[in-house]
Amino acid sequence: MALIETRELTRIYELDAGRVVALDRVSLDIEDGDFAAVMGPSGSGKSTLMNLIGCLDRPTSGTYRLAGTAVESLNANGLAALRNREIGFVFQQFNLLPRMDALGNVELPMVYAGLDRKARREKALRALERVGLADRSHHRPMQLSGGQQQRVAIARALVNAPSLLLADEPTGALDSRTAIEILALFQELNREGVTIVIVTHDADVARHARRVVRFKDGRVTADQRQLPRDAREALAASAEAVA
Repeated sequence: MALIETRELTRIYELDAGRVVALDRVSLDIEDGDFAAVMGPSGSGKSTLMNLIGCLDRPTSGTYRLAGTAVESLNANGLAALRNREIGFVFQQFNLLPRMDALGNVELPMVYAGLDRKARREKALRALERVGLADRSHHRPMQLSGGQQQRVAIARALVNAPSLLLADEPTGALDSRTAIEILALFQELNREGVTIVIVTHDADVARHARRVVRFKDGRVTADQRQLPRDAREALAASAEAVA
């Protein structure tokens, strides 16, 4: 079953310098439970696609269904409700509030969803436990490493049990070993059934996905299945090399 279905999806920007076709008639399905990496150079359309499938922007033409919902038909309130219900976002910059501890940051999506304080706290603690940070729940971002901050951001993205985890260059601000640790977590979450789409320019990151979709000039130029590199094995090999 396709969680994401786009048909002839097009996004055109009318700028002072002229007309820019950022996405050009893209038809793409992402199955429920898939792990796809979207790649391409700057200006290829991959970020535009992310904004559209993340319900952060509207297409100029074409159709998009997310979990069976016709997204292009929704008004602003409908888009916001769909985002909050179906999508968890992870960004290169962790976007954590510095004055709140990890628990408070993870609780934020549930505040917007209207959950009471007790329910928020319980769900946030479970989400932090899921990413291995239950013992850091009362640490503020500045007291956490980059990898730990990204784990908090992932817990925040997962706390409302979204259908889709959408990650934009999620390892771009991390060192190579920490990046592999985050990719190992993504693979673990995917094995548990979470659908993941990563937008990246890094071929090493893309090697950890089950599928790679390549963009150029607003169009899909390649869409290939692959045997993903196991991040846990990479971590074990790295540990052995250090020892």
